[in-house]
Amino acid sequence: MRQAPRAPAEIWAARQWIRDMTPRLARYVADDAYRQALLARVHQEARLAGLAPELVLAVIQVESAFRADAVSSAGATGLMQIMPFWIRELGLPADDLKDPWRNLRYGCTILAHYLAVERGDLTRALARYNGSLGKTWYPERVMRALATRWTPTGGDAMEHLTAER
Repeated sequence: MRQAPRAPAEIWAARQWIRDMTPRLARYVADDAYRQALLARVHQEARLAGLAPELVLAVIQVESAFRADAVSSAGATGLMQIMPFWIRELGLPADDLKDPWRNLRYGCTILAHYLAVERGDLTRALARYNGSLGKTWYPERVMRALATRWTPTGGDAMEHLTAER
């Protein structure tokens, strides 16, 4: 399915966002070309899923510290730490969760799903994403990362998130 062309204002806003986030991501991703490509893809996948892209960056920071090859003791894989069972639910047997672009698509889709299940309750959606529903330590870590590193210049983290939805 082909998407409609993006409006010039949307393209400009995406470029401004990438410019704002680039120095923030340098701490985690040294390679400038990969950093630019990653930010562009995060922005694209977040927008497709109806998420604020800086929320996705905060989740990635907490989940994998931006390591595409990360694997948890529970078997969660990649940037957004996707559990392998999601391949059966969302994808194809050949999907490689260590592929950062594929991992972003899964992670954004899953997080958007949990936000819908929780009727927009970000704390509960983040806890579900992490598999810790009923506990707040994980959502608090993500929201702290969002507020301290990823909130767009001149913005308020919560105000921006609610404006996105």
